[in-house]
Amino acid sequence: MDILMNSVLVLFGLGLVTSVVLSVASVVLRVEEDPRVEAVAEALPGANCGGCGFAGCDSYAAAVVNDPKVGPDKCVACNAETAAQIGVLTGKAVCAGEPQVSFRRCVKTEGKVKKKFAYQGVTSCAAAARLQNGPDACRFSCLGFGDCMRACPFDAMFLHDDLVWIIAEKCTSCGVCVRTCPHDILEIIPQAARVQVYCSSQDKGKAVKDVCEAGCIACGMCVKKCPAGAVSERNGRIYIDHAKCIEYGPSCEEVCAEKCPRSILRRMQLGAQKAEEAA
Repeated sequence: MDILMNSVLVLFGLGLVTSVVLSVASVVLRVEEDPRVEAVAEALPGANCGGCGFAGCDSYAAAVVNDPKVGPDKCVACNAETAAQIGVLTGKAVCAGEPQVSFRRCVKTEGKVKKKFAYQGVTSCAAAARLQNGPDACRFSCLGFGDCMRACPFDAMFLHDDLVWIIAEKCTSCGVCVRTCPHDILEIIPQAARVQVYCSSQDKGKAVKDVCEAGCIACGMCVKKCPAGAVSERNGRIYIDHAKCIEYGPSCEEVCAEKCPRSILRRMQLGAQKAEEAA
């Protein structure tokens, strides 16, 4: 009986000592959280889109308060007033960024791209892309199953005519859609962009013409003619350095678009695809 009682007392004592140690440690080792972190988190939209480069709004709130290198204007979903509010809370200057928007590099309907086969699997671009790069004859086309649309935190995309369309006024350029697209046909560009390639193909010449009546054949004419050196070809795909293009200005009269034999490098309208284009 004495042994049992002693065992109970020992266990009780150990429990009491442990609880005291833990209580003291919780006070001594407690890390005071800056109240500004909560204030910034409340100011943020809570979309957790990752466009700021952090895992979510709470992570960004902690970083912008504690890291002097993180600016108060990294949230792409915030308007100027919210960025200014975060700047006041953190004591950091707000730098006005260039407004950007998502852009779809594909006009497969215009190019009359045909189907290789009738796809009957999961209604997902990612799933369809695993089967011979999708059902479209062009292996670089917009698959049109809406993965990007469903991923968009701001309801800035919709499907029409087997293509995804961007509502520029709603787009915050968070980049979620770009990361979602398995064919890499979405790109974040400045709203002030002057020209853009409406095709994502990496094929050339006849290979493009065989599957699309409008696709870029990568002839390089635009690269040669651009006086600003803003047009380049990488891995068979044409890219525009929009910063160079905008800085050079309209004096070139968009000669790159003028000389494109396929008229697939085009002048931008208000810098972005508008919803009305789908009508």
